[in-house]
Amino acid sequence: KPGEQRLPKEPSSLQCMHLAVVACGDRLEETLIMLKSAVLFSNRRLCFHIFAEDSLKPEFEKKLKEWPSSYTKKFESSIYPITFSVGNAQEWKKLFKPCAAQRLFLPVILKDVDSLLYVDTDVLFLRPIDDIWLLLGQFNSSQLAAMAPEHELPRIGWYSRFARHPFYGAAGLNSGVMLMNLTRIRSTHFKNSLIPGGLTWEEMLYPLYQKYKNYITWGDQDLLNIIFYFNPECLYVFPCQWNYRPDHCMYGSNCRGAEEEGVSILHGNRGVYHDDKQPTFKALYEVIRDFPFEDNLFQSLYYPLQSKFLDTVHTLCGRIPQVFLKQIEKTMKKVYENRVIVYLGANHRY
Repeated sequence: KPGEQRLPKEPSSLQCMHLAVVACGDRLEETLIMLKSAVLFSNRRLCFHIFAEDSLKPEFEKKLKEWPSSYTKKFESSIYPITFSVGNAQEWKKLFKPCAAQRLFLPVILKDVDSLLYVDTDVLFLRPIDDIWLLLGQFNSSQLAAMAPEHELPRIGWYSRFARHPFYGAAGLNSGVMLMNLTRIRSTHFKNSLIPGGLTWEEMLYPLYQKYKNYITWGDQDLLNIIFYFNPECLYVFPCQWNYRPDHCMYGSNCRGAEEEGVSILHGNRGVYHDDKQPTFKALYEVIRDFPFEDNLFQSLYYPLQSKFLDTVHTLCGRIPQVFLKQIEKTMKKVYENRVIVYLGANHRY
């Protein structure tokens, strides 16, 4: 309209929110539940980049096609083999968890992708990916990746007590949820402990691994900590509610952001979705796993979740149910409003 300010058009590369995950071994179901949580709550279109062993590819394709069309139209998926562009492939594949080191090579493999969100298979989204995607816009001119601290309290954190290699900040980083501006990563020369000058991301990976392989415990996460120790200006640190793990409640509640806003992304590391050590985490996983896509979110997801949480109040994490429920309740209300409430004119609502 005349005199109306036109908003800048979003670059086409950003119209799809790119989500990457690496799945090997017995991680098929866990990965599918993570993708399900992403699709349930997202607003914008998603592009899944699934890196998987050859034996898992047919199962991924089959299971994703079984989802209702109302959800499959919200995403597109690409499945890639496990590949490593430098160094010894078998060494990389066996580093820490099977195939986890693949994430280090995403900037090299996904050359046409500008930015993406990488997550471990044991992650659940309790709010739209759209919200964490917005953090990319908060990067300053030098920042090219974002992660949460490994721990909020250095005195009980793993890196601050046991690490035998350089790590970021006072307590290190957890790489289970990682935003990446791949364009910036590909064009940056990184400071390092190998040579006086900078190295590109791909040039740096294998020599860095060779130098520190006898000192690292958590594989690729340790390498990322070493990289950002030498390049702290390249990292955006997001708060713990975006990567909430058992460590944030099993020693007492120590994630203030989750206490205030609720958990945004749940990270069930330590295998807690599959044992009885942290029943609050297991309850969320099972409820999302068992939710029939087309059912009512409150009746078939939220209310069963509340019921399951009653059985967890004897645990440290179960004593703070509001931390786990606050954000997902808010998210489901928004989803309900978007799908069910239709405004017709100024005075009619159905």
